Amino acid sequence: MTKIESIFTQNAPEPLGHYSHAVRANGLIHVSGQLPIKAGDQNIASSLPFEEQAHLVLRNLLSILDAAGAGSRDVVKVTAYIVGVGQWGIFNAAFAEAFGDVRPARSVVPVPELHHGFLIELDAVALDPHAPSGSKEKPERTE
Repeated sequence: MTKIESIFTQNAPEPLGHYSHAVRANGLIHVSGQLPIKAGDQNIASSLPFEEQAHLVLRNLLSILDAAGAGSRDVVKVTAYIVGVGQWGIFNAAFAEAFGDVRPARSVVPVPELHHGFLIELDAVALDPHAPSGSKEKPERTE
């Protein structure tokens, strides 16, 4: 029987709805859509410039992965929803800074608006580095 485990952390903003920060199942970690809210701050202020929102939401994503025992090297896919396709370059630079030489699959979806007036939202799927596998070798990322 497959086990499904909810993951929560105090190092990311508390979920605003009925969902987990992430869920671990079948060797994968599925991170719920994250908004650029500071951990521990329920003051929903979406007035930050796009670049600051991008850095904050990436920090939240990495904090959730860390709580699950994973990191950027384990990320398989990221989906970014951004208000205004013109923000793509700013997001790409923030993403490159956060992920370094790691280049997971990624989609950037321009949208007309997001909840609470935010300009960016991210979700992700990562390998669970602690999941049992048929091989004793840890998977390595090749570029």
